[in-house]
Amino acid sequence: MNNLITKTIDLRSGNPESKKQEIRDYFLKTWAIDELLYTQLKSDEVFYHRGDPLRHIILFYLGHTAVFFINKLYLARIIDKRINPKFESIFAIGVDEMSWDDLDNNHYDWPPVPEVRAYRDEAKRVILNVIDHTSLELPIGWNNPFWMIMMGIEHERIHLETSSVLIRQLPLDLLNKGLFGTRCPDAGPAPENSLIPVSGASMNLGKPADHPLYGWDNEYGSFMEEVSDFAAAKFLTSNGEYLAFIEDDGYHIKEYWTEEGWNWRNFKQAEMPLFWRRDEKGYRLRLVAEEIEMPWNWPVEVNYLEAKAFCNWKSAKTGNVFRLPTEAEWYRLHEVAQLQEVTEWKKAPGNINLEYFTSPCPVDRFAQGNFFDVIGNVWQWTETPITGYPGFKVHPMYDDFSTPTFDGKHNLIKGGSWISTGNEATIHSRYAFRRHFYQHAGFRYIQSDAPLKIQQADYETDGEVALSCEENWGDAYTTERAFPLLMADVVRNLLQGNTDKRILDMNADTGRLAFELARNCKNVTALDFTARMIRMPIQLQEQGYMRYTMKDEGELVFYRDVVLEDFDLTAAKDRILFMQADAMNLKPIYTGYDLIVVPALLEELSDPVLFLSQIHTRLNNDGLLVLASDYEWNPHTTKRENWPGGFKEDGEPVTSLEGITKILEPNFNRVGDPLELKRTRKKSSRLTTLQILQVTVWKKK
Repeated sequence: MNNLITKTIDLRSGNPESKKQEIRDYFLKTWAIDELLYTQLKSDEVFYHRGDPLRHIILFYLGHTAVFFINKLYLARIIDKRINPKFESIFAIGVDEMSWDDLDNNHYDWPPVPEVRAYRDEAKRVILNVIDHTSLELPIGWNNPFWMIMMGIEHERIHLETSSVLIRQLPLDLLNKGLFGTRCPDAGPAPENSLIPVSGASMNLGKPADHPLYGWDNEYGSFMEEVSDFAAAKFLTSNGEYLAFIEDDGYHIKEYWTEEGWNWRNFKQAEMPLFWRRDEKGYRLRLVAEEIEMPWNWPVEVNYLEAKAFCNWKSAKTGNVFRLPTEAEWYRLHEVAQLQEVTEWKKAPGNINLEYFTSPCPVDRFAQGNFFDVIGNVWQWTETPITGYPGFKVHPMYDDFSTPTFDGKHNLIKGGSWISTGNEATIHSRYAFRRHFYQHAGFRYIQSDAPLKIQQADYETDGEVALSCEENWGDAYTTERAFPLLMADVVRNLLQGNTDKRILDMNADTGRLAFELARNCKNVTALDFTARMIRMPIQLQEQGYMRYTMKDEGELVFYRDVVLEDFDLTAAKDRILFMQADAMNLKPIYTGYDLIVVPALLEELSDPVLFLSQIHTRLNNDGLLVLASDYEWNPHTTKRENWPGGFKEDGEPVTSLEGITKILEPNFNRVGDPLELKRTRKKSSRLTTLQILQVTVWKKK
């Protein structure tokens, strides 16, 4: 294990050749330690087990980290072909239990484990070839090919941690212990905790754009917050300290729990933390691959809901206000502990980066200033739901890393754990999970009389998403009939009142067309490649409203609120399934439709010819295909050889419609004449663009 220990890389200093070798070494160590983690599974059959019912089977994660590299390198046009499109679809998405994740095993044809290992070997060769044969220029920024390599590496290091949590939830008889490092051998009674005063300060949160270390998009931006004086626990809350809450019947007293927490406790019938065990001999603790007698001086590992209940219990017992720290208060602790960035460490200052143990250790082992474990040992839950800092921008190659968590339901964890490496061990790392989720996470409580400050960011400010919201939902602010409504009219005329047809919308954007179709159809599936788009109609489904900002002029904006009830679409919402999917690499489950509508999508695809040649396999016999396109082929998106038309062949012009007809003729007959629909897109108060899209209807033979 020791020869695999490393740190994330400075991407701005040094010389190109040595930096390339440094990244190559970082990649190989990351790949090796990820594969070492799975040696704890006794047999290949264990890969088909779930650690958590809200996550995929373990095999998914073995394939996922390799597939992530290939999908991102392909999307960024660093490589020009896939290895295995089927694998690169089924192993693509599944980190969080998002609404658009499909965790039904019946929908997956999971391959044999040796095939996944073979895929990993081939992916490794491809990645190393990219590293070895791509020129490197410093500094490495967002648009540099080596940023994509670092993205894949840091993503794999995230899964080193999250996969270990899933393995920790498998039955012990399926695992081998002692194959992934050495657990801490020290255990004893819990130390008595105490409060240490911390003076308030102005905290500037956010990572500078020119920071030398790799960062995820949610780390960047700038936000100033005033932190009031508070007192913080000297130690993380230990198993022994938490036991008092359990023995005081804390899991059965509703007043200690938030409404969300109490609902979770009752649903799970929870009596103690997930990794605790109890028998006639007393308490024991489940680790990743073994079970040991309860180490009372180790940090307790709980979800946010349990941590919050403990704080409420302590408040009730003492008459003081106890809670978890906010993100800004945690940074203040980090500041007063005088901790340095990971690249400055000669040796890790805490139980982090796999430098000491492959388990937690006593909470009084690693002093950091007057406190212990401000970083390391286990992650620490905060009161702060994650959102973007002002100035937040989505990285275009991984648009669903952060934005799906900006829903008020994912709370930040800070400080890292014993297995946190790479970006996770840096000062600016920002990871968030659903409040009922388990990680290697515990908490430190604070005592404060200051009102709790939570940054609110309800309005969608992503420019591209806001433009789509305005086009889809800005009815009250324009005299033009929106394009989604015009398309809905076309489809309704084709259906002729038949409500039982299965409909597939292949370019959902922010969802208006799907909602309009669901007025008259009982079964609508709406797909979009972009998570930041599709999360907006999912908000409409789940909470009945969404918000966005619309540009007025200069730096001025309007604030728009969309309430589903105002559009008379509340009854339609339960008839739609919104899913994130790549139209060029669809899963087999998306078949058996009676009508497929493809609005303004062809011109966005890398290979519309291939798409059109295969679309008939998704339709039932006599099914209808509705295409709408402006035929604006962009050579940066779609290579010239993949255009269906819009060029000369043998000296004669070939229109896009002629080319599409030639592709579809073996499987379709065209229905009626083409239609011309206007698409107006309001970009600001005084700028509106106009497109003319040609709509054609095709019936499957």
